[in-house]
Amino acid sequence: MNDRTATTSDVRKYPFDRASSTEPPAVYEELRAQEPVARVVFPSGDEGYVVSRYEDVRTVLGDARFSRAATVRPDAPRLTTVRFESGGLFTMDPPEHTRLRALVSREFTPRRVEAMLPRIEAVTSELLDAMEARKGPVDLADAFAAPLPIAVICELLGVPPRDRADFGTWSAGILSITAHTQEEVLALRGSLFQYLNGLVAAKRENPGEDLLSALVSAHDEEDRLSGQELLTMLMTLLVAGYETTASVLGNAVFTLLRNPGSLAALADDPARLERAVEELLRVNPIGDGGPLRVTLEDVEVAGTVIPEGSAVIASVCAANQDGLRFPDPEAYCPARADGPHLAFGHGPHFCLGAPLARAELRIALSALARRLPGLRLAVPADQVRMRTGLMLNRLEALPVTW
Repeated sequence: MNDRTATTSDVRKYPFDRASSTEPPAVYEELRAQEPVARVVFPSGDEGYVVSRYEDVRTVLGDARFSRAATVRPDAPRLTTVRFESGGLFTMDPPEHTRLRALVSREFTPRRVEAMLPRIEAVTSELLDAMEARKGPVDLADAFAAPLPIAVICELLGVPPRDRADFGTWSAGILSITAHTQEEVLALRGSLFQYLNGLVAAKRENPGEDLLSALVSAHDEEDRLSGQELLTMLMTLLVAGYETTASVLGNAVFTLLRNPGSLAALADDPARLERAVEELLRVNPIGDGGPLRVTLEDVEVAGTVIPEGSAVIASVCAANQDGLRFPDPEAYCPARADGPHLAFGHGPHFCLGAPLARAELRIALSALARRLPGLRLAVPADQVRMRTGLMLNRLEALPVTW
């Protein structure tokens, strides 16, 4: 085994460039073959490492030596120029992370998700009614892929409908890598926290059956959640619940429309639909990389020693298209049975909202297939662009007609 320290390779700029919205960064294929632990420089100017093979990514995501909590230390390397304080699930390790996750899991139950299904179906139908009334062409990203998940996560948390319009702007700022300046990110984050403070106060006065009321109770009555933890958790749930599903839904429809007959095939076959959703999640991962981690000691990965205190990104995008794990990895194969993808992560930080996201995707895609069987792109596929500068792979627009 080559037990070397990762200090000899060329340093690449991260995030990597995409050739188009349908292709992950081409450099990942090279890295998986030749440099599975690659040195990079982030927009912050700090250096770190990107891990790109499936098994190595899975190791990083599940190994306690790769810490999320260490990313908020004052001397820690950063992805962007903005440093965020701790207090949320994303920036905690066990046992603190276990405590908060258990608290949310207690409220974010399969029963609560199951109870949401009729409302998800109703919102989906309402959005499709509006699309059909407008005729084509329509930007499906704006008319369907974005408003569906924001309606769902806001109803789950108990956010009033009148307040939902600002969440797209807030979340884009929170998830910015290079799309916003440091001042813009901090201002957007401050606006969101100010809004959440007011929402928490409103729930104290008039609690409901929603998840936010339950979390406020956990803070006020049970003393199991600090004020900072409560606000940061709400921000995390809102942004993650909206942006991730909106990104994947738009990209999933784009994938189906580039594969003729694929959308219509999902109309009346629940088993095929379920398999297709998993394959769409694999082909269209939420982001090119993953949340930053910092090593707590020297760690060897793929024969390379990553020094203690190093920033590491486990690239889910690259892992989900690793040819050693998934034959013909770039192809959309809805009958694929090659094992689990990593779109929702792995280990302690596996996505809490995975059941809800899967439900939204199944309902949305099935409804599109039934209601708009002739759905097709209104522009050539090579004119569809991915938004740049964000942590998520979200389309700028998806013009469709039927």
